[in-house]
Amino acid sequence: MAATRLLSDDARKEIDRELAKYPAEQRRSATMSALRIAQVEHRWLTNELIEEVAEYIGIAPVAVYEVATFYNMFDREPVGRHKITVCTNLPCALSGGADAGKYLQQKLGIGYGETTADGRFTLKEGECMGACGYAPVLLMNNHSMCKHMTPEAIDKKLAELE
Repeated sequence: MAATRLLSDDARKEIDRELAKYPAEQRRSATMSALRIAQVEHRWLTNELIEEVAEYIGIAPVAVYEVATFYNMFDREPVGRHKITVCTNLPCALSGGADAGKYLQQKLGIGYGETTADGRFTLKEGECMGACGYAPVLLMNNHSMCKHMTPEAIDKKLAELE
């Protein structure tokens, strides 16, 4: 019996577009993009999904595990529908990031690394996002940076996600 494929045809086509950017002998260079595509489709990266990405790219699974476990943008455990990452690096923390994190914890009723009971939100701490001048900064679902996140701005963002 053949193993069930986890990556959809659309995901495979997206990965093919990424692979086309590199010479055939450097397929490994598309690993981050392929993992991002897989994570967008499945919301987090299981061992089976990582191994399928490795097989599809044509590289050793350990090479894909190295990337998936090194970068904090890749989720190795289930996350909520909306993952909110708060920059708590020193410059952001001193410019309101710590307060934004506390406000979100109170508002959502969860701590860092936790997901709301309804599965809607996961709250994470993040390292420098390179936007200190816009602090406090939140990253939504690894794709959308939100700047100057006061309690009012956080309330507005959360309402948009309803």
